[in-house]
Amino acid sequence: MAVLVGIDEAGFGPILGPLVVSSAAFAIDDKLLKADLWQTLAKSVSQSRKHRSGRLVIADSKKVYSRALGIKHLRRTVLACLKILNAQPATLTELLQTIAPDLPPRLRTYPWYENADAHQLNAAGDDIAIAANLFKTDLHANRIELLALNSQCLDVAFYNKLVSSVKNKATVLFNRTARLIQSAFECFGCDNLHIILDRQGGRSHYRKNLLLMFPETQLKIIRETNKLSSYELADAKRKMRLHFAVGADSRFLPVALASMLSKYLRELLIEDINRFFLAHHNELKPTAGYYKDGRRFIREIKTSIPHLAFDHNQLIRCR
Repeated sequence: MAVLVGIDEAGFGPILGPLVVSSAAFAIDDKLLKADLWQTLAKSVSQSRKHRSGRLVIADSKKVYSRALGIKHLRRTVLACLKILNAQPATLTELLQTIAPDLPPRLRTYPWYENADAHQLNAAGDDIAIAANLFKTDLHANRIELLALNSQCLDVAFYNKLVSSVKNKATVLFNRTARLIQSAFECFGCDNLHIILDRQGGRSHYRKNLLLMFPETQLKIIRETNKLSSYELADAKRKMRLHFAVGADSRFLPVALASMLSKYLRELLIEDINRFFLAHHNELKPTAGYYKDGRRFIREIKTSIPHLAFDHNQLIRCR
């Protein structure tokens, strides 16, 4: 058996809200390493929101989420997968304690997250349970097991602190991604471990970065091309292969699931930002936090509720 881990992020570009990087780990038969898992699991998952017949949507989060539909497909898929892992969070705090346990203590200092314990995920109902059971049955039939879902979530103040220390947000993203890689290496490095990620900053060469992040390992370059860069890292007891692939979130199911987890968590935290400021001025237009609209949101806060005191370092990213 092999372990296949997908890693992807959400929120690298915005100026408001967190940057989230997540991983999704599966145990699979070695012969499925090069298989299209959407085809393998066609009975229970779909890449499209249409004609899914009760199946879970697992796809690049940019194709799953829309302002019109909101987070419903993200929520359904993430909570169904967590149910397979015997986790059934009902609130935002419970979700964070499950997938990003280091985050809740930091969020307690933010006024817009002080009600995270009461932020309901609307996980009740049979639909998620039915979808989870269908997916679990299909996984079992194909000798696949969902092993873990994890996130590194950088709230804005923490993000600003990290970026200020290294002067480069791409470095911060890579460092957090490396933490998920290290966690997978520690947990599954004795297995046939493969980790797939999208290109980081459009680069095709990662040897230097990987040696900095994993100085105790021996590194072997397998290939470095325009579309795929693969490496093998090993220490005395463990080994893993890393694959940086163009468009990984559209090509590999574990990466797509990681993308959806990152987007779901980010959207939940953005919801709380909007809820807080709209409670002080209900005519304020909500924001998704991206640059142009984020600047608009900041201007409207300053003009509409100038008396409201808050820490700008907790709301606005430094870059």
